[in-house]
Amino acid sequence: MERARVIDYNLQTKLRPIMEKMKPRPSVYYPDFIAANQADRADNLMEGNSKWDHVEKIREDIRDFRTRNELDTVIVLWTANTERFCDVRGGLNDTGDNLLKSIERNEAEVSQSTVFAVASILEGVSYINGSPQNTFVPGVIELAKRHGVFIAGDDFKSGQTKVKSVLVDFLVGSGIKPTSIVSYNHLGNNDGYNLSAPQQFRSKEVTKSSVIDDMVESNEILYKPGEHPDHCIVIKYVPYVGDSKRAMDEYTSELMLGGRSTIVMHNTCEDSLLAAPIILDLVILAELCQRISFRVGDEPHYQHFHSVLSILSYLCKAPLVPQGTPLVNALFRQRACIENILRACIGLPPINHMLLEYKHENVRQQSDHQISNGFPVIKKANYAQEKSNAKVVNGKPVNGFDASKLHTNGFHDELYVPDL
Repeated sequence: MERARVIDYNLQTKLRPIMEKMKPRPSVYYPDFIAANQADRADNLMEGNSKWDHVEKIREDIRDFRTRNELDTVIVLWTANTERFCDVRGGLNDTGDNLLKSIERNEAEVSQSTVFAVASILEGVSYINGSPQNTFVPGVIELAKRHGVFIAGDDFKSGQTKVKSVLVDFLVGSGIKPTSIVSYNHLGNNDGYNLSAPQQFRSKEVTKSSVIDDMVESNEILYKPGEHPDHCIVIKYVPYVGDSKRAMDEYTSELMLGGRSTIVMHNTCEDSLLAAPIILDLVILAELCQRISFRVGDEPHYQHFHSVLSILSYLCKAPLVPQGTPLVNALFRQRACIENILRACIGLPPINHMLLEYKHENVRQQSDHQISNGFPVIKKANYAQEKSNAKVVNGKPVNGFDASKLHTNGFHDELYVPDL
């Protein structure tokens, strides 16, 4: 806490009595995957060099942590250093069985984050990857599906990338064609120090640059097949600025009749403090998803979400999705996914912004409506009272509470019932 110099000193003094009682457990360290400049910090390691022994030790630590703290559920989230990408090839990690055999053989191309993922899956606990490397090789995904365990990632979406996912979505959706996007960062924390090594930077570059892909592909009028904006990512290590990351972006776009538009942005933020609440949200949502089951149509049995928990895409730079699933990076579409799933859990219809009831020629006179912020809204129902008298069986409301009558006004996220 003192070394990181992220938290205000006065707050550190208040947290010290709590923090000094927390002792980190020994971890694994495979130098080839981490920048060489991190060697001095690797001072709390598991004994031995056997990767399979490391898997078993991590499993033992998960069980001990669960027992000591009397927990029902454990979720493992990787917040450690960015690794270089590992090789993906047949016989190494292309299937679950091959990956397990590779770990037993102590194969060099099995990273420490993959070892943690495998240990978590075998122990039946969800695993979230908060860094950009390719932890989830095909063998890990197969093991997660086989054991019915959730995995999610990759890489926390906190600052520059989150803004980019909003701005590019806005530009492309407005018919403005981004042709050049240049993103520069410098920071002085240990993350920046590790990313100063080329192989580790490459992992980060991949996740930061892929965030615009689906938005570009969504507009075939602006972009021809295979056409893509020039997209450059730069990250530099500047020790003096510490955790206070500087991010500068330039978006150059084409307008009609040969015009040009350039947007330049500068952002200063506390890197770790942006990531901390994302960690909490990821764990909370993952745990909630473990308690949700549902039926599709007339299927007789309930099912859970796919092991690749794509609902968490809203919080990740490079969302991991099930094979064949459309990849969505646009921020508001990702958020709408979470909101609508949670609404479905309490028997409410998904939010939409058509407001068709106000757009047809037979719309009622304005005098029949209340007015809120200039928009007509329908008389507000006593939703809390209605719901308190309601029961939901198999996801369907009974006792007179009909969620299908509920809709939103599209502006206030409040619920209204028509014709009261």
